[in-house]
Amino acid sequence: MKAIEIKDLNFTYRNSEQKAIDSVCLSQSEGELIAIMGSTGAGKSSLIRCLNRIIPNFFKGDLTGEIKIFETDITREKVTRMIDRVGMVFQDFETQLFSTSAFLEVAFGPENLGVNREEIKRRIGDSLEKIRLAGYEDREPSSLSGGEKQRLAIASILSIRPRIMVLDEPTTDLDPIGKQEIFQALKDLREQGLTVVLVEHETEEIGDVDRIIIIRDGRIIEEGKSSDILSRINILKDNGIRPPQLVKLFHDLNIPCPTWPLHVNQAFFAMKSNNKRLSDDKYFTLCQGDKEKEEDYGKEIIRVDDLVHTYPTGQQALAGVNLSIKEREFIAIIGQNGSGKTTLVKHLNGLLRPTRGKVYYESTDIDDKKVSSLGKQIGYVFQNPDHQIFSPTVGEEIAFGPRNYGFSEQQTKTKVEQALKVVGLEGYHDKDPFLLTKGERQRVAIASIIVSEPRVIILDEPTTGLDYNEQVRIMELLTDLNTQGHTLIIITHSMWVVAEYTHRVLVLSDGKILADDTTRKVFCNEAILKESALKLPEIIQLGLQFNKTILSLNEFKFCLEDGLA
Repeated sequence: MKAIEIKDLNFTYRNSEQKAIDSVCLSQSEGELIAIMGSTGAGKSSLIRCLNRIIPNFFKGDLTGEIKIFETDITREKVTRMIDRVGMVFQDFETQLFSTSAFLEVAFGPENLGVNREEIKRRIGDSLEKIRLAGYEDREPSSLSGGEKQRLAIASILSIRPRIMVLDEPTTDLDPIGKQEIFQALKDLREQGLTVVLVEHETEEIGDVDRIIIIRDGRIIEEGKSSDILSRINILKDNGIRPPQLVKLFHDLNIPCPTWPLHVNQAFFAMKSNNKRLSDDKYFTLCQGDKEKEEDYGKEIIRVDDLVHTYPTGQQALAGVNLSIKEREFIAIIGQNGSGKTTLVKHLNGLLRPTRGKVYYESTDIDDKKVSSLGKQIGYVFQNPDHQIFSPTVGEEIAFGPRNYGFSEQQTKTKVEQALKVVGLEGYHDKDPFLLTKGERQRVAIASIIVSEPRVIILDEPTTGLDYNEQVRIMELLTDLNTQGHTLIIITHSMWVVAEYTHRVLVLSDGKILADDTTRKVFCNEAILKESALKLPEIIQLGLQFNKTILSLNEFKFCLEDGLA
């Protein structure tokens, strides 16, 4: 039976001249799991919003074409009548959460469908267990970390038991193991007959989906089995999708692949059978480069002594953190959801104050400083740029800081233009920031911080929700800022970003630092990472098969050589 049938679907948003959906035809069988992929702004979210009538009932515009859900035309259906057929987890998942506890959040859907009390309790327990939130029933959603909120939003839809589940980038804020668990849960639900539509940027976990569909400019341009699509490197890159690392490696080296998708053990044996090895001398050169980076750091700029933070709810988020940060470092803070990462960095510029312990900036206790004065020296870019942006134009947004720090209008104008140039948004001065793409809004948020020339820049998940090309642009921007002398601290769940761009890694777990060392040394400790719900990128896993910690494709290719015959 067909779960979804779409014929010649077109949609243009009100006050827009360009189609968001252009002549889309799509058919999905019941129990099928498909992934919709493409660059930011390609039309993925617009397409799935049509499946439960959010378009055009809430997002107004001109919609033509036909959509059938389980052979029923939904043209005149209301959104409220679609809930038990099509459940949806939004990309901005926080907008779905409104209850005072996780229990009530997950109960809301089945309660409104008239499900009996005992069945509701069973569904709550089952849904929270599936997404690793068992025991969180009494927690207020507002007290959860970003990743925990995302999992709660998924649980709130799971409890409804819809016949079709639509998820718009459901793993953006999850730690690597959390992502793996969500994908496994979706596969399990597929086995039980659930039809799943998944919008996703990442490729690491989607190899087992039944079909991948790529959208560009509102049109379907490619569709096929995941093994076929994920092997087409140029198609992926052209559409903002990061190619699987091992596939890209074999493609670049022109080595025949034994099977698609390619797994680490298969890749290792294929390398060995092609007489390939990693050079000891070249690997030594990489390790020497790590030491040279450490020697280039300046003096200590931030120090944290025995930092403890307990929230008013009684939850202890930090349990005695000690930390020293030097000028010109590029640090990644990683760990599972709820490990204390965001809580820690919010102490570094005074957004949070310690329950116990001290934080020093240039040897001065920041308790003696106002947040406004610290902000000029330690800039903070929030996880969601929409929580930071508030002005009607890009120029006004970026000018806010310099004006409040007493710069003249001419100085402010010059600084704004310089900041726009740095983030690649020249000519955006008069644009409405809320009409920009997520990647552009992220760059506006970064520009609004760097315009005041802080010595330290903290970014909470700077690549979340961005397509691969935008992620690279953001990380290259941050690398340039670090090269110019800024100290960079990022929180991220993207392990490939950590491996390829950062120099030092802190691993947090339950409010404590489990590991603190160079990126290469931390990533060779698989036990610590596994304990922290973290998963190594495939290229690092392959390097470890050769007893070397290789951080990127470029490093692997640099070290690769033919072995002795």
